[in-house]
Amino acid sequence: QVQLVESGGGLVQPGGSLKLTCATSGFELDYYAIGWFRQVPGREREGVSCISSGAGRTTYVDSVKGRFTASKNNARNTAYLQMNNLKPDDTAVYYCAKERHVYGGCTNFARRPADFDSRGQGTQVTVSS
Repeated sequence: QVQLVESGGGLVQPGGSLKLTCATSGFELDYYAIGWFRQVPGREREGVSCISSGAGRTTYVDSVKGRFTASKNNARNTAYLQMNNLKPDDTAVYYCAKERHVYGGCTNFARRPADFDSRGQGTQVTVSS
């Protein structure tokens, strides 16, 4: 049974940092790309970052480049999203999601959220002074 469980969200002041954790089970993390998405009520889910299968190449949307870093530890079946210099616009529920293709990559990940068909329950990130 595929499971993804996010943690690490919380309330942080602008300019602060958080590190989100995505604990996975039921599949080999090394074989699948993991996407990070976020959603604000009333708005569509937005792709934030993706880390590919295998070598773990990372991709970011422009709004988070230079501030967010995705990583993973295959031995621990865990993916991470380090978020620095957080801004109020980063406030959202953050999800990690597994790409459905074995050995999948991150090309255009933000435009194909339907390909990330297994996701966790999300963790709330609130950036506010």
